[in-house]
Formats: sequence, C-alpha cells, structure tokens
Amino acid sequence: MEGIALKATTRDTSGKKTRFLRREGITPTHLFGHNLKSLTLQCNTNELKQVIAQVGTTTLFNLGIDGEKRTRKVLIREIQTDPLGRQILHVDFYQIKMTEKLKVEIPLVLSGEAPAMKIKGRSLQHPLNVLNIECLPDKLPHEIEVDLSLLTELGQSIHVKDLRLSADITVSNDPEQLIVKVIETAAARAEEEEEEEVTAAGETAPTEAGAEENTEE
Repeated sequence: MEGIALKATTRDTSGKKTRFLRREGITPTHLFGHNLKSLTLQCNTNELKQVIAQVGTTTLFNLGIDGEKRTRKVLIREIQTDPLGRQILHVDFYQIKMTEKLKVEIPLVLSGEAPAMKIKGRSLQHPLNVLNIECLPDKLPHEIEVDLSLLTELGQSIHVKDLRLSADITVSNDPEQLIVKVIETAAARAEEEEEEEVTAAGETAPTEAGAEENTEE
C-alpha cells in the first residue's frame, strides 16, 4: 500500500463534456467516503490504469490530491467502462478510516494441483469466485487462495467453512457454500453409462444352449 500512489486534481468539467477529457488522456473520477464531503476529481488515464492493474478493488493505496499535503487512503470502489470494456469512462474512489471495518468482495484464487484431476474425464466445478468479508483495512487480503492439493478423489469438494482465514476476518457467506468440486465430465459419464448398458445387456441375453433348450420344450 505504501508504495502505490496515484495523483488526482479537482475537476470542473462534468456531464457530456467529460468526453473531451478522455480524448486528452484524462479520466473523470470521484472520491467519497463515510461522513466525507465528496470530491469531483480527474486522473491521468495511463497512471490510473497502472494502479488498477496493481490493486484491483481490494487493495488500499495512497491518493494524492493537488493542493493537499497529505495523501488519502482509498480503495477503488467502482470502474465504469464502455460496452466493449476497452475504455475507462469513470472511476469511484472510497476513502477509508483505519479504525472502521470494511465490507468487501475478495477474489478466490485456485492454487496448486488437485491429484484427483490426473485421471482423464474429470473437471473442476467452481461456482464461487469471490468471498464476502468484513475486516479492518490493515487486515484486508488482496485475494484468498484455495488449495486444490486437498482434492485427491472424485467427488471431493472445498466449501467456505474449509478456508483457513485470519481470526480478524468475518465471512458473511454461508459456511456450506461450495467453492470447488471434482466432478466427471459429461462425456465421461455418457461413456460410463454406455458401458453399463452393454454389460447389462450381455448379462441378460440367453445363451445359445439355453435358446435351444427353450425351443425343444
């Protein structure tokens, strides 16, 4: 956090006129916070992109506003882009207080290799990508790793309750919520069902001798 900083200046341009700022390589931004008078700002687009790449929406950084001696501790709260996601249209910053807890969505990142995945015809079901947590700003993790090496057999899974987190972090997700599970692929299940049908048909088919005996009777 201490090494990441971004400069901003106050902005008078608003509404449709902000498109002229973007053409000049400047992105409209906005700063707000709890019990804080909001500020209309602007940042150099290239510098802003570099900071976004480093911090995402889960890491604190220092925002320096032109004319102020002290920087402000902020999070990126929202990034608005064009429909194709190529151009940043607007960014909201949220100024935090180090003594106030934050409610934030933290990315869940899969790490390591699942031994169960070494067998052909298996895949990982991964329905949960972020975790909703609450903690003080200095305890805020950039991301939370999910260790796949624990998955050694088909059908094994990792739930929210299985994550090992700091005691300073409160999770609001359902403890039973599924994060990742080893499952069979649709093709593997279809192949297995086909083999079972063939086996069952072979077991129930009459032998030639049996067929002859039935004919003689």
